[in-house]
Amino acid sequence: MNMPNMPKSKALTNAAAPRELRPSGSASPARRPGKSRRPRRLRGLSGLYQNCVSALQSVLANKTRSLLTALGIIIGVGAVIAIVSISEASTASINNRLATLNPTEIIIRPGSANARGGIRQGAGTVQTLTQADADAIAAQVPHVAQVSPVVTENGQVVFENQNWSTSIQGVYPDYQQIDSWTMQYGSFFSSEQGSYAVIGQTVLTNLFTPVGIVDPVGQQIRVGGVPFTVVGVLNAKGSSGLGNADDVVYVPFLTAQQQLIGHTYVNSIDVTADNTGDVSTVQTAVQQLLEQRHGITNSANDDFTIQNQSAILQTVEGTRQTLTVLLAGVASISLIVGGIGIMNIMLVSVTERTREIGIRMAIGARPRDVLTQFLIEALMLSLLGGLVGIVLGIGGGVAYAVLTQTAFALSPVAVLLAFGFAAIVGVVFGFYPARRAAGLDPIVALRTE
Repeated sequence: MNMPNMPKSKALTNAAAPRELRPSGSASPARRPGKSRRPRRLRGLSGLYQNCVSALQSVLANKTRSLLTALGIIIGVGAVIAIVSISEASTASINNRLATLNPTEIIIRPGSANARGGIRQGAGTVQTLTQADADAIAAQVPHVAQVSPVVTENGQVVFENQNWSTSIQGVYPDYQQIDSWTMQYGSFFSSEQGSYAVIGQTVLTNLFTPVGIVDPVGQQIRVGGVPFTVVGVLNAKGSSGLGNADDVVYVPFLTAQQQLIGHTYVNSIDVTADNTGDVSTVQTAVQQLLEQRHGITNSANDDFTIQNQSAILQTVEGTRQTLTVLLAGVASISLIVGGIGIMNIMLVSVTERTREIGIRMAIGARPRDVLTQFLIEALMLSLLGGLVGIVLGIGGGVAYAVLTQTAFALSPVAVLLAFGFAAIVGVVFGFYPARRAAGLDPIVALRTE
């Protein structure tokens, strides 16, 4: 039956009228064959999970390319962690050695002699310090805890049929506290004169260990042909850039000066302040006193030098921190280079998968879904590279500790920072390719072969 001529809008209205008159309880009409329900988009955590699975499948589909893409991240994270681990292990080792230095100690050494033409010959080439200078510092400078002049001579030490060449130093009894020595056996001598000797671990090892003597206290040795009785053995300090601190024999100052060395000047004067806050004050007062005693009116002409142990500690720590920051900065550049590599590969991936992107959009994927998927792929490359880098970095730190025989040290904060930075690099450098993929026209993308 033909429908009479009427406007199209009225025809649509009349066609819809019977549907409105259906009872509410009646069943809805069956869907036409060939028409399927539009797929529902995954939302929330399930959608994120599906994107992660899809991204992982894409990464694993090209294992070699994914590995090469993440190589910059792997090297960067591994380098940062290895550098921090090595730095912390080195710091612990240096601190153990510097712990033997007294932060309140001030060392005064002779100055430099001037040759013809104004050529300075170096510290210690002119002998201007005396025992009287040391005693004046102890008596006249406030906030001084201990003072000891030091005379030094290299000589041969003999015990029975064993002998050893070592450093022989004449000091005051206070030198034990000044140089932070602790005793393994016996005690330090308590007089400035007498035939007593205190030996270091290296001397003990080379003189007494070969003959089976563990505790040599009470044994007699000959130092430069002069007999001395061993009254103490020092605990080990170890060697450092300044030499082997354990290769030494200490004897009373006046005995060394009169019987072993034979001159009246001293090689150095060691002073300690009563606390670290007074070190600078004591140093200034010592300088003024010695200038007065030596008749010096211009400090530029001082015939002595003053070394502050606290300043040495600060310099070493500052140098270590600077090197750590420098090396970590260099390693961070590798992370940025790795991020650029990820961006390039993701752009290639967008080009290769243009048709796939078009199909996804055609069946209901929104630009936001495409953006999320490609961002997750870039993030996954960075995180996988970061995990491999963490393993390699820890391995490098362990290898350094084994080779140098130091304790392995690594801060968990450094690992988290390196891993987090790798993730940020992946997101930042993956955003542009992801944005480009999300901005594709589905129709144009479907036409791409």
